[in-house]
Amino acid sequence: MRWFCLCLAIAFIGFAQDGPYKVLKTAKVGGAGGFDYVYADDAGRRLYVARGGSQGTPGRVSVYNLDTLELVGEIPNVSAHGAAVSSKSNRGFASSKPAAMWDTKTLAMIKTIDVDGGPDGIMHDPFNDRVYIFSHRAPNATLINAADGSVVGTIDLGGAPEQAATDGKGKLYVDIEDKDNIAVVDAKTMTVTAHYDLAGKGGTCAGLAMDVKNQILFATCRNPQNMVILNAADGKIITTLPIGQGTDGAVFNPNTMEAFSSHSDGTLTIVKENSPTSFVVEQTVQTMRGAKTLTLDRKTGHILLIAAEYAAPPTPPKEEAKGGRGGRGQMVPDSFSIVVVGK
Repeated sequence: MRWFCLCLAIAFIGFAQDGPYKVLKTAKVGGAGGFDYVYADDAGRRLYVARGGSQGTPGRVSVYNLDTLELVGEIPNVSAHGAAVSSKSNRGFASSKPAAMWDTKTLAMIKTIDVDGGPDGIMHDPFNDRVYIFSHRAPNATLINAADGSVVGTIDLGGAPEQAATDGKGKLYVDIEDKDNIAVVDAKTMTVTAHYDLAGKGGTCAGLAMDVKNQILFATCRNPQNMVILNAADGKIITTLPIGQGTDGAVFNPNTMEAFSSHSDGTLTIVKENSPTSFVVEQTVQTMRGAKTLTLDRKTGHILLIAAEYAAPPTPPKEEAKGGRGGRGQMVPDSFSIVVVGK
């Protein structure tokens, strides 16, 4: 019976791997410091990775050529979780404290911006050229005018935000990790107009993507490990599909009608939207353990993820016996990598 179950598991893994996507390239770019989000400026052909300070190395935003993955420059002395770019204003921003603002053409720092809370996630909304900096504590969202870096206002989202999506027409959707719902935001009035309850279908949601044309939201959740697919107009849940463990990001490619969810277990789940009411797990791609955040290069259709190698955790035997995880070991020097997935 044990061998039968093992064969079934192997068969399932093999089936899940079958599909058009594969790891095209793994670039070990190295560098010290932690990391969280990754952002592709597909118009400017640059990739932004915020790196935290470590062992005497100050925090910075590393900037890579999106096509070659070669380092082209850095925004120094910035300890942030993520970055975002306004192509209209040619300005870049980092979710640091204070927030950083730079010229995307020269990478020269323009100014720092005082923000409250604990900056974490970040998103640019082209609707009114504003940057949203999200915080797990109040204020949950700080809005910045991308043209001049002025603070426009703040929004109480009713909980801890993770990822957000915009329809580009004045509505934003933000997954609230600790409340298992999605906040609907009116970008004009800077107010929350609704909360879409995920009703136990998904909890601790950390990724959110949107099919703008069909008004479909894809919320990726950790407990249960589901992608909850719902109608953006009224919050009605359409279906749920299983994903990997430890999701921390989602993107949607309107050219292929596919949603992607990245996970710390080293898998990438790809969901195909056959119609606004029909969805299926198309493929599961093995990427790199710890590659829990992702970004989409809309020009090439490539998915880019970031991760690093870690030494074995120094877990005392008694903690292992109790079932404890024992923490994570030290990052292997210069093992930080960019993983490119595509067809």
